[in-house]
Amino acid sequence: MKRLLAATAAMLLLWLTGCSGGSGSQGGLSPSSKGASVAATATQPTATQPSATQPTATQPTVTSNARGSQGRPSPSASTATPPPANNARGGQKNTTPPARWRPVLGTTWQWQLSGRPDLTVQAQIYDVDLFDTSADVVRRLHAQGRRAVCYFSAGSWEPGRPDSGAFPGAVRGRPLEGFEDERWLDIRRTDLLLPLMAKRLDLCRAKGFDGAEPDNVDGYANPSGFPLTGVQQLRYNRALAALAHARGLAVALKNDLDQVSLLAPAFDFAVNEQCAEYRECNRLGPFVKAGKPVLHVEYNLPLASFCPATRPLRFSSLLKHEDLGVYRLSC
Repeated sequence: MKRLLAATAAMLLLWLTGCSGGSGSQGGLSPSSKGASVAATATQPTATQPSATQPTATQPTVTSNARGSQGRPSPSASTATPPPANNARGGQKNTTPPARWRPVLGTTWQWQLSGRPDLTVQAQIYDVDLFDTSADVVRRLHAQGRRAVCYFSAGSWEPGRPDSGAFPGAVRGRPLEGFEDERWLDIRRTDLLLPLMAKRLDLCRAKGFDGAEPDNVDGYANPSGFPLTGVQQLRYNRALAALAHARGLAVALKNDLDQVSLLAPAFDFAVNEQCAEYRECNRLGPFVKAGKPVLHVEYNLPLASFCPATRPLRFSSLLKHEDLGVYRLSC
């Protein structure tokens, strides 16, 4: 009986020991497997906490370029008021010159600078003295369907003109050949001369003239008494043209053949003396090529000697006496 009880107790103890070992091997994780599980969890982002290396859906990446974010101006640039655009004459002022008359090739003309203008001459353009011609004469020319051009000297000082006293002695140079009472002007002094020329052009416009003929604009090529250069002459002549255009006046380039190609774009027509006598009429070609007339006069040649040459050039040629009175013969 004692042996039976001892055996039973041993079997019971063996059974209990086996149940305890099985529960420990199946119910927990080994240290190594637990560490691996934790490591795996740390390397994968959760849905609610995205990785720092990837943008979230609510905060997209913005790429900038030269014009600002996403090719559009930044808010500050789009709301700022742009500064006004400036131009050569300042601010936003309208610098478009007023409309002006533009003479055409082949037009007829009369050039009379002495004596009372003879309004019976059959000519489309009258070129007459600015100071000696009244506004009434200009109105009468217009009533006849004519155009009127005011003549004045822009490169010489003349005694006896209404504004002669406004020219300082310092700008008066040597006498003009053949006109000993006139003096070449120092065209470098644009600060003094251009305001005076502007007033003359104001008078020209006030009298109703359609255009202007500024004379003696080649002082650099003459013994003026000043060390004038071609560049200074170009600057002065272009300034005269701009003053005329600003007042709605057509403007003529008088002689200055050496600079025709450079000045033709700035002027509306040319007035030339004696290009046939000196065999230089071809130099006026830039005007004709641009559709701008050349009003040409000879003093010492008969019509038969120069008209055959100037007609093909489409010049408006005259034979005049040097006093530029009424006398006139045309090709």
